[in-house]
Order: sequence, then structure tokens, then C-alpha cells
Amino acid sequence: MSTQKFRVLGMSCGHCVNFVTDELKTLPGVVSVLVDLPTETVTVTSDQALLPAAVRTAVEAAGYELADQAPLM
Repeated sequence: MSTQKFRVLGMSCGHCVNFVTDELKTLPGVVSVLVDLPTETVTVTSDQALLPAAVRTAVEAAGYELADQAPLM
């Protein structure tokens, strides 16, 4: 299992959380997605490490922006 944290910009409400969560859950191997709205931190647990480009694509498909940085530890 791999757990990675990302910062997603622009989320402000429960609907935002749902959109981002739903898109990230479509990535292969994703087991869970936990969003901390106040810190804009998204924790993704998956069967394998996710490619940053795939995470960026999913976040952008939800209508938000992935912060330009390596995954948070």
C-alpha cells in the first residue's frame, strides 16, 4: 500500500470535496481518498504509488488545481 498527500487548490465546500474524491477514486489502484478542506490536503491511499501526472489530470477533471510541488509527506 502507498499513501500520498497532495495539496489541491480552490476547494471551498463539501461539493468540492466530492468532485475531487470522485475523480481520484477513478485512478487504478486507489483504495481511499481523504480530504482535509481547511488545509487543502488530499490523502490518497492506493495499491501502488500514483503518477503525479495522473493525479493532476484527475484533479483538473474535477475543476481544481494541483499545487506545483512534490507529494506531501
